[in-house]
Amino acid sequence: MPLKLSLKPGERFVLNGAVVQNGEKRSTLVLQNKASVLREKDIMHENEVTTPARRIYFPVMMMYLSEKQDSGVYDEFVMRMTEFMGAISDTEAMAECVSVSRDVMAGEYYKALIRCRKLIEFEDKRLGSVGTGISDRGDS
Repeated sequence: MPLKLSLKPGERFVLNGAVVQNGEKRSTLVLQNKASVLREKDIMHENEVTTPARRIYFPVMMMYLSEKQDSGVYDEFVMRMTEFMGAISDTEAMAECVSVSRDVMAGEYYKALIRCRKLIEFEDKRLGSVGTGISDRGDS
């Protein structure tokens, strides 16, 4: 099933590791085969990894964008997820953590990223809006 991206003028995204930027006009891009694509708003920079949930999102994002498996990145994910799960007691958040872990083990990294956003929202509600990273960028 093709993936259709509607791009704003100047919007950037990562396509199979390459950073691509749209031109001056709004455009649509249709990808006919499977590819790793992340819009600029979904990309977390290393300096934005400031909370436990963001420490989970970042290695999942790196696994999604990487062409080859890096056991160090996976180990970082496992360590951060274990820490996060050890610190929470909310059953919904715990179930989301289990789902993220399942998706990662299945190689479904994009699905895991979507679920990680829910963990970031959960965390932001508990801590107050931290104001860094993907959850405060909006979905427009």
